[in-house]
Parts: sequence; structure tokens; C-alpha cells
Amino acid sequence: MGLTVLEIEVGNPANPEVTEKVDFLIDSGAVYSVVPIPILQKLGIKPIAEEEFRLANGTKVVRKKGFAFFRYGERVGGADVIFGEKGDHTLLGAFTLEALGLVLDPLKRELKPLPMLLATLLSATGRDEPISRIRWRSGAGHRQGPRALDVFWHSGDSLERPPVPDQVQAGGDGRNGGQS
Repeated sequence: MGLTVLEIEVGNPANPEVTEKVDFLIDSGAVYSVVPIPILQKLGIKPIAEEEFRLANGTKVVRKKGFAFFRYGERVGGADVIFGEKGDHTLLGAFTLEALGLVLDPLKRELKPLPMLLATLLSATGRDEPISRIRWRSGAGHRQGPRALDVFWHSGDSLERPPVPDQVQAGGDGRNGGQS
């Protein structure tokens, strides 16, 4: 299995015109991207939190975390970034890949466009409204997997559940006409 290295521009979201080119090792198993502290400091990116990580040998380390602007060709996005200390690898993590609309093909080790989905729900009023949260709900004793999909959208300051189709209310999963 080969390593995939990619040159990406990193910048401060407050000033995205000023960037630094950084060679990243793509690690789709890593959640966050890691950028050396001197680069982030040069860009004026400040830490906003600390995060604890477990290394491969089992030890725990704490690193500062901030937010950065990323550009790869015409693709732009923003994602959390870890302030890499001496000895840390410069990594491009899953959050940054997703923010750029990219996914790593694990077999070919190539970047592919990530299918971008925008979820809306045609409500009972006939208006398209943005979905706030989707959750699979499992039924007791069912080994076939999820039994229902809970969908919520914002209404003012609270989450509301939309009207549910009859077959789902009847206890079915929406695939078999309401039969359990």
C-alpha cells in the first residue's frame, strides 16, 4: 500500500487570500488535519481548544486545535486543524477532505469527488425545509438493522419531527407496505 502526498494551500479564514502551500500525507483514518505550529502562527491562526489523542503505542498526548481555510485547485473549505508539534507528521484528515468535497479511494490511493448531498424534506405544508438531524432508530429484537428513520427540522428554537407516513406509523419500516 502506497502513501499519498498532496500539496494544499492553508490559510486563515479571516484572510483567505494569504495562504501557505503545505505537503500533506493523506490519512483518511485521521479525523483532523495536522499542520506545523510555525505555519499556523505565520498565518495568524490561533488555538481555540485542546484535544487529547492516543498514539499508536498507547500513550496520550494533548494538542492545540484551531480552524483553518484549505484550498486545492478550485476547491475550498474550512476545517478543524491540529497544531503539529516537533515530531508530528503533517496529515490531511477526513474532516478536511470532506470540506474540500473529496474522498480517498483506498484501493487506488486516488482522490475522487465526494458526492455532495443537500437534504431537504417536503413537509406536510408543501414547503422544502432543511433537515436538522437524521437518526436511525432500531426496533427491539430486530437483527435486520434499522427499523425507522427519525428526521427532525428546526422550527424556531426547537427541533420538530415531521409527519410520518402511515406505513411507518403502523410499525413497518416503509419497505413492505406497513407489514412488520
